[in-house]
Amino acid sequence: MTIRTNRPDRLQHFRPRIHCLKKLEAIVVEMQDQKSGVKGSEQKLNVTSIPHVIAGKDVVAWLVNKMKSPVEEAQAFGTMLVAYGYIYPLQNHKKLVLCNDSNMYRFQAHYNHLHKWLNHKWDFIVMQATEQYKAGKERKKPDRVVFDCQERAFWIVNRPPKRTFSAMDTGPERLIDPNTEQVASFDELRRRHIFYQQAIMRSKVKSSVSLGALVKYITTYKNHDPFLAPCLPSNPWQTDNDSYWNLNMRRVDLPTKMRVERWSFSLFELLSDLRGRDDFKIFLKKEFSGENLAFWEAAEELKWGTASSMSSKAESIFKMFLAPGAPRWINIDGRTMGLTVKGLDHPHRYVLEAAQTHVFLLMKKDTFFRYLKSPVYKDIQKKALNPEPHNFSPAQVEQNAQNRAPGIHPIILWKQEEEEKAKAAAASAPVDVKTMMSKIDRKK
Repeated sequence: MTIRTNRPDRLQHFRPRIHCLKKLEAIVVEMQDQKSGVKGSEQKLNVTSIPHVIAGKDVVAWLVNKMKSPVEEAQAFGTMLVAYGYIYPLQNHKKLVLCNDSNMYRFQAHYNHLHKWLNHKWDFIVMQATEQYKAGKERKKPDRVVFDCQERAFWIVNRPPKRTFSAMDTGPERLIDPNTEQVASFDELRRRHIFYQQAIMRSKVKSSVSLGALVKYITTYKNHDPFLAPCLPSNPWQTDNDSYWNLNMRRVDLPTKMRVERWSFSLFELLSDLRGRDDFKIFLKKEFSGENLAFWEAAEELKWGTASSMSSKAESIFKMFLAPGAPRWINIDGRTMGLTVKGLDHPHRYVLEAAQTHVFLLMKKDTFFRYLKSPVYKDIQKKALNPEPHNFSPAQVEQNAQNRAPGIHPIILWKQEEEEKAKAAAASAPVDVKTMMSKIDRKK
């Protein structure tokens, strides 16, 4: 019986060595030092005496003293050592964590040897196992227990139980060996030279200006960052209460104050939120200037729509917004109009990019600031909800988990949005008087 050692050639041969393993191995070597390392002793497991056993609390204490770190960090680092197989538990083999108590552990001394044997020479393993089985009967019982624990620890690390994190997982394989020095070719050096020349010629921004912009951005968004600010009324992932999701659905009657405040940050934030875009449409309808936003939405549908409907959408957009005498003609400069109309002969996803950017800048410079000062925005600010924080007890959190309701499927939400878009398009479409009159005559 043999195991196939040749792997399919996918032009990927080299795996980078994980850098953290070098540090882990250096720490493990220090831990096994007879003078300054973790002190081991002989312990009893059930009826058997096992030599060179270390306690979990001793490992944590040694790491705290060595790294000058809190107990929590030392325990997390020790768990990493257990997960990578440098230390293995003697009692609970399926729990690859380091407990800060009297649980017994042992250093994996033969890990590398087992790794080589089990990966390359299966026939040798079978023969060796037969001989070891014969010699195992003559071994002392403590030695047999130690050898059994070491082999079991090897398989737990390399083939962990189901729903258990595998510390041996690595990233994608590389085409080039990162450990070898690569000599750059003449073309590669020429490309680097051109890149550096372009980087030197590129306009620079002062550090004070860029840092000031970064500080302004952080100050603006800090209350809306889920890592820096609390989630109101409660974090649904922690409390199993879906009030936050219900209050912040894509289209709700009354949004929250935090959500309305975010609309004022930029026009991009306003248009990214479907509820804010609906509110912006109400303002534009009162201003009799909704063509720009309608064209921007149509360009977004063309950009993210299917390839099969691209030609028909481009033609309908041209007739609706760009053609002479169009029902909702938009006012853009002649150069942009010429480029856009010429590109519509062979439509693609980004054929309206120039016109869309022009319209977006027009709304950003004029319409957006008038919207923030309008009664429409001030009215939604007054009506916006300000949810109170939930203070659930542990028992209530457990009850919420038991009564958890299934969420709405994304396909259902998508169908609802498509129906709303169709209704909105039908309401905004120009009315055909002849068709309406013929329908009235038929009813009579």
